[in-house]
Amino acid sequence: MPLTLRADAELRGLLQALPMRSDIEALLSKLEATHRKEITLVRKDVKLLSDQMGSGQPLNVRMNLSSLYGSTIASSIVCQAVCKISLTRFLICRDLLILQHLLLRMGDVVFAGPSHLLQTQQELIPRTSQMLLSYYVIRWGSQCLASVIPVDTLESNLQHLSVLELSDSPAFTPGSRYISGPQTIVELFFQDVARKRLSQIFARSSAAQTHTPLNWPQLITDIITYLLQHLWPGNPGFLFPECLMRSCQYTQLQEYVRLLQPWCQVNVGSCHFMMGQCYLVMGEGHKALECFCQAASEVEKEDFLEKLIHVEEGDTPSTARLQYYNRVLRLLEDMGLPELVIQLATLAITEAADDLTSQAALRTRIFKHYLDLGHNHQAYESMTQIPDHGRQQDCLRQLVVVLCERSQLQDLVEFPYVNLHNEVVSIIESRARAVDLMTHNYYELLYAFHIYRHNYRKAGTVMFEYGMRLGREVRTLRGLQKQVNSYLACLGCLRLIRPEYAWIVQPASGAVYERPGSSPKRTHDGECPPAPRSSQIEILELKDLKKEYILAQTRLTLAQHDSSTAAIAGSASAEEMMALLVQAGLFDTAISLCQTFNLSLVPVCIKLQNGGETAQAEAWQWLSANQLSSVVTTKETSATDEAWRLLTYYLEKYESQNNLYHRCVINKLLSHGVPLPSWLTNSYKVVDSAELLRMYLKYDLLDEAADLVLQYVDAILGKGHQYFGIELPLSAVSPLVWLPYSSVDHLLQALEENSNNQHNRDLLDKLKAKLDDYFHQLEASTANLQAIQRS
Repeated sequence: MPLTLRADAELRGLLQALPMRSDIEALLSKLEATHRKEITLVRKDVKLLSDQMGSGQPLNVRMNLSSLYGSTIASSIVCQAVCKISLTRFLICRDLLILQHLLLRMGDVVFAGPSHLLQTQQELIPRTSQMLLSYYVIRWGSQCLASVIPVDTLESNLQHLSVLELSDSPAFTPGSRYISGPQTIVELFFQDVARKRLSQIFARSSAAQTHTPLNWPQLITDIITYLLQHLWPGNPGFLFPECLMRSCQYTQLQEYVRLLQPWCQVNVGSCHFMMGQCYLVMGEGHKALECFCQAASEVEKEDFLEKLIHVEEGDTPSTARLQYYNRVLRLLEDMGLPELVIQLATLAITEAADDLTSQAALRTRIFKHYLDLGHNHQAYESMTQIPDHGRQQDCLRQLVVVLCERSQLQDLVEFPYVNLHNEVVSIIESRARAVDLMTHNYYELLYAFHIYRHNYRKAGTVMFEYGMRLGREVRTLRGLQKQVNSYLACLGCLRLIRPEYAWIVQPASGAVYERPGSSPKRTHDGECPPAPRSSQIEILELKDLKKEYILAQTRLTLAQHDSSTAAIAGSASAEEMMALLVQAGLFDTAISLCQTFNLSLVPVCIKLQNGGETAQAEAWQWLSANQLSSVVTTKETSATDEAWRLLTYYLEKYESQNNLYHRCVINKLLSHGVPLPSWLTNSYKVVDSAELLRMYLKYDLLDEAADLVLQYVDAILGKGHQYFGIELPLSAVSPLVWLPYSSVDHLLQALEENSNNQHNRDLLDKLKAKLDDYFHQLEASTANLQAIQRS
């Protein structure tokens, strides 16, 4: 029996079960008269509409009935009829409920016995209340306006709901129509869902009246009854809320569920699910999750939830709930809510206590979302709890790659990796040998991994392998810098080990690394070649590694001196590097390399001042490899002149703190009795004339020292002050200047001690006279300064 007919019969049964039947029947007759009047008006409207369409025409030439009732006018008529019918029945139930409570208050005065009183209190009043609330909900839906939703919002909503796989449901059949004005949610439901399921009513009508016109009043009554059945809150079909969800009417759907939840005991789990979907769309994810979890207890008990999970025969309740959780998890993932996915997946694990496959899938999902959120420690813990070894390996590989891309290497190194140590090392090694050396830093990561665990030999082996590959594959200045650093790190690791264990194993030339997971090599016949009988290995001790480091350092020095040689120096041997360094003029580096590798070292003694033609010829060969580009090799110039020019170039190019290079050169020349060239003394007087005076005195060069002091005093007094780096000569307003009195006193004392020489006496007199002029000028400047300060 249809739900609305059953409700009518139940309503009449309630009325007949009460005493004072004559009064109740009078009230019922009055209400039904009003009801019949409203139905008559609706039928007249439908009859008028059918007459306008030409009801005398054969059925096969008339407009399709489903199209007819799909129009705006027909939809409005049907839904208004539903609204008026629900209002009438609501009023009947309201008055009946009031009457029942009045009779209940009167008690034994109106009831024949205690049984009638108990029946009214426990059975009739709850039934009447439920019917009253049901008609109220239908009337509310008939008056509640639907929201106007943009097309792109509707499409986005359908895309999110597609993970529920409800496309076969009638409520999810896409419809396209033009709405000229506002409509209620009942009209929306009739247009989108109910109207498309009226074919059975039409078929019955045409079968009963094959050669006669359709009975339009009866037809509209059947349609209204059919629509009321689907709107009835106790209908297990649940198409009306589904339609609201598909049409993105979440505000109305939330209010609809709120009206049902306090009293309706049908579709309880489905209502919780709908409320969760409403919360989800409105951004209240935690409330949505709570509703979804409440709905899980009703799985396999309601039609809507069964469609949601596709339960098959033989499935246990736990399996059904797992399917439900998986569907909701997909929905939450599609909405971009990883925190809620983690919470629900954690809850779902309790349902999969005996299903290791489901546990592995859920824990993998938890790991993935923890990793996406950047919660690395929680992701690691989830990965270690995955029961499936294959999934665990995949997650571990993903953890390594993602943390490397995010440069979160500290977490990656410090994880304990219980029972996963070898797997981690294998993953990082395979990645290090498969990717570009200059783009990724997997070797450095593996080095830090071993260092953190105090496995210094493996750390040194990793860095040595890194340096070897850099030398072969990255022959650039940056590659050489990294190679030097890697060899230095390798040396540091081995120095932390006891000397007897400070060695590593290096694959010999021609050996290749066997990458995990790589396909085996085959011959032209397709057969696998036999495995080598013995692998060639080479033991490298600390002294061998130090040689490799020094060789790499010399390569870097040469490349920094001339970047064009980086490609050649990247794989050059010690003998080849010696030639390259000499050719580049890096003699100190070349000598150090020869001493390290015990190469032949032929000292070259250049005595350009006293050498003959042979020495001059050898000097030109030396200069040809180290000289300036503008060297002039003519008869007017000599090798000595070009050597001085080269020295000038070096001193000008390589500046040092406190002019250390100038002082070293002057000291070396004076120790060999070589007179200083004028350009060297002039350049050093500007920066440190006092030091020059001290070096003259050190080597007993009294004439040069006296001449320097005379020039320096003249510079202070204003004659040639720019040649000594003095900004302004001595005056009351000039910056402070000073005279190296100690060195001057030593010079005066030396001249006095050697005063038996007339030349020395003349120098002594000149110095004293010059110093007297200096002190006289100093006193005058001091007096002027004091006068200025007093004024």
